[in-house]
Amino acid sequence: MEYKIKTVVEKNLVGLRVKMSLTNNSTHQLWSSFMPRRKEIKNSIGSELFSIQVYSDSYDFKKFNPNASFEKWAAVEVTDHNNVPAEMETLMLPRGLYAAFIHQGAANEFTKTFNYIFNEWLPNSNYLLDHRPHFEIMGDKYKGNDSTSEEEVWIPIKSR
Repeated sequence: MEYKIKTVVEKNLVGLRVKMSLTNNSTHQLWSSFMPRRKEIKNSIGSELFSIQVYSDSYDFKKFNPNASFEKWAAVEVTDHNNVPAEMETLMLPRGLYAAFIHQGAANEFTKTFNYIFNEWLPNSNYLLDHRPHFEIMGDKYKGNDSTSEEEVWIPIKSR
């Protein structure tokens, strides 16, 4: 799987969030509540959607625990955090180094990409996982559970 190492500039995001685990996955409900309201965000930049995961310091990627909780966001990038719609929240994605991969295939096949990144690529790379938000960008090629779908997967890294 090909990847690129990129520095992401600080991004302002607006959206909805939930606390969840993989066992109690609320992703569908989160996006179902966000998508009908995304047009309420008047200062969005572009049409890309951001799916963001914010993990606590204690979240252990090496010892997979499907019950471990994290924060999941459905958001769009905005010019600033002014005029935030009711019940939506703001998130600032900090500047930092990321490894960017392309997940090709249905969204329900994402586990293959996740396993490759964390069990093959990362341990054999010159990088360590950094403690910043992880995110996916769903642009024009994203088609959900369609086998031709593509989304960008961004993993925060730092040099070993």
